Amino acid sequence: MATKMSLLAFVDQAQQLPETRVAVVRKQDYKEIYGNFDSHMAAVQASRCSQCGVPFCQIHCPLGNNIPDWLKLTAEGRLEEAYEVSSATNTFPEICGRICPQDRLCEGNCVIEKGFESVTIGSIEKYITETAFQMGWVKTPKPAHENGMSVGIIGAGPAGLSAAEALRRKGYAVHIYDRYDRVGGLLIYGIPEFKLEKHIVERRRALLEKAGILFHLNIEIGRQTTLEALRSQHSAVLIATGVYKAREMDIPGNALAGVTPALDYLTASNRVCLGDTVKEYESGALNARDKHVVVIGGGDTAMDCVRTAVRQGAKKVTCLYRRDRTNMPGSAREVKNAEDEGVEFLWLSAPKAFIGTQKIENILATKMRLTAPDRSGRQNVTALGNAEFTLKADMAIAALGYDADNVPTAFGAPELHVSPSGTLAVNAVSQMTSLPGVFAAGDIARGASLVVWAIKDGRDAAEGIHTWVKTQSIDQEV
Repeated sequence: MATKMSLLAFVDQAQQLPETRVAVVRKQDYKEIYGNFDSHMAAVQASRCSQCGVPFCQIHCPLGNNIPDWLKLTAEGRLEEAYEVSSATNTFPEICGRICPQDRLCEGNCVIEKGFESVTIGSIEKYITETAFQMGWVKTPKPAHENGMSVGIIGAGPAGLSAAEALRRKGYAVHIYDRYDRVGGLLIYGIPEFKLEKHIVERRRALLEKAGILFHLNIEIGRQTTLEALRSQHSAVLIATGVYKAREMDIPGNALAGVTPALDYLTASNRVCLGDTVKEYESGALNARDKHVVVIGGGDTAMDCVRTAVRQGAKKVTCLYRRDRTNMPGSAREVKNAEDEGVEFLWLSAPKAFIGTQKIENILATKMRLTAPDRSGRQNVTALGNAEFTLKADMAIAALGYDADNVPTAFGAPELHVSPSGTLAVNAVSQMTSLPGVFAAGDIARGASLVVWAIKDGRDAAEGIHTWVKTQSIDQEV
């Protein structure tokens, strides 16, 4: 029987995370590093919620999750109801509970954080959903009736999957087309196993297939089929491909062997963990074993790279970041995990050149200093004079973010309008592009961002598609 706790317990109950596997053990494998709460500890931690009048945790959640209510239900032992509330706004709470940077979103805005440390929202969300799966409360998302219309979705990542689930519930036949051989996009190939074990994604894929959603894998638009063909086959089309063009460092030596984009490196590692043979890994080109590895960047992707390199057996792993720790965009929790696993951080440092003949051997770097904040409040940087230093590097991984790569050309649709940053331009309410009946969601419209934003965009796009299709049907009837 679930434990029942009174609320407002933050004054006498300290914050506690689930048991974390010790660094010396966890860096030897790719298993998730956090354990799960038991029912008692979940109730105790949920009871720390202050049930504040203005829930900043909910306000700062991209999905607007009704966090105070499902914390209250968890504290009271009403877990099935807690799951119903949690899943009402979040298509994949078991994934967000694992990989969302809660310290920057919900937990970072918890009103009790300043004096008592925040409620451990992410860990409780994970506990609720895992309990729901164990108890059989997670149901196949089947519609009450079929509406006779279909939607084609390009991209089986979080935006495409969340849209597919919402559209299937509304009675649409949903077809998802993806260039990869597995469902999940970056959930499978971009995020390491130690943050998100792949059976979690596979479990959700199986539910979507059981719901009748059809996956067409190893299909690339522009090769095996075209956007125009999909438009002719479906009532509407959603583009949810994400962005994959790595931002390059325009410095000398960036073409040397051993300088690699983060996504290439992470994809190779994830494929190996999935049992695939990756020749670039076998040859050592995308394998950090026995190397001095330098990762350049300060976001969550950079943290994924440094922690992967540790597990691959790198001789030394260093993160080079041009700002300081306070201005780092990545999760502070992930930085701490990396430090515990032996990663060295060189703050206020930036590369000037990669040095080597055919292969990288060293990095010429310089120290930086902080200057005035930009519009976001984040401080800019400038190089210090006469502050250069050399860093040994057998592999340099660039984790500087991603941009869209000439989308209209890739889809053979010059009519598709793009934003100044190269992403697809969409109507802010409907998510429809400049092509009637063609919508876009996730990073391809927003720019590189978090999984939780992709889930929200997919859900919003599903609503936009449904509204547009209904309007078209009414017009045809008239």
